[in-house]
Amino acid sequence: MVHACAHMEWLRRTNWLAFTGRIWMGFLSYLGQLAALAAELVHALSLGRWRPRLTLQQIASVGYGSQLVVIVTGAFTGAVFTFQSYVKFKQFGIESSVGAIVSIALCRELAPVLMGLMVSGRVGAAMAADIGTMKVTEQIDALRVMGVHPVDYLVLPRFLAMVISMPLLVAQSIAFGLMAAYLVAVESFGVPASWFWGHTVDHTEFLDVGFGMIKGLVFGILITLVSCHQGLMAENGAVGVGKGTTRAVVFSSLGILIFNFFLSVALDHISPLSSSS
Repeated sequence: MVHACAHMEWLRRTNWLAFTGRIWMGFLSYLGQLAALAAELVHALSLGRWRPRLTLQQIASVGYGSQLVVIVTGAFTGAVFTFQSYVKFKQFGIESSVGAIVSIALCRELAPVLMGLMVSGRVGAAMAADIGTMKVTEQIDALRVMGVHPVDYLVLPRFLAMVISMPLLVAQSIAFGLMAAYLVAVESFGVPASWFWGHTVDHTEFLDVGFGMIKGLVFGILITLVSCHQGLMAENGAVGVGKGTTRAVVFSSLGILIFNFFLSVALDHISPLSSSS
């Protein structure tokens, strides 16, 4: 009986180790596939296969098509953060500093992260669905037969569009967030406009806005790689396309949250938040 219990315990530990090993191996394999796709993109860029017409179409889809998302996300994020900050700051008599706090938070964290999450749901899902549909209907195989590389034709224009659009969308989101913050703080709570803008300008540096745009650039690259990879790997018809689209959004969102921490730490070494005047 003792030997049987020991044997069962050994089997449970072995199964747990095997499960953990499969998870890590799958994760490393996935990272390797993303790295391979990134290498193909770099190679296509080096060959100058930019396809300007397709790139402009994607820029219009990503940039112009995301305007409602930018306005709503930026404005209401700035408004609600201003409201919460003012209520607490008023208890300490420093409500005039709410503009500076909202500005720094929007530039460094809120605008790039929330825009990344929203764009991954809107644009990333569309990328995965479009490419996945072409994959399961054998249109990608037809491109290869005609001598057209799928990465050059499908992935590279989307990559360039995201690289150009995402930093600008983040900057636009910051602007709408600050305008909404002004309306809440000055027009609703009566904070003097000169105090609001004075503290905002004094404590917000150009690097703060630049850091938000850098994060937007990194998040755009991440969304493109993950979404296009899921589309290229789609199989089993419509069911596979649906699963790939779901995984693209989930993986992109998780990647944004994880990368944001390491980017924040790295960028803080360049311009520490504590040193802001």
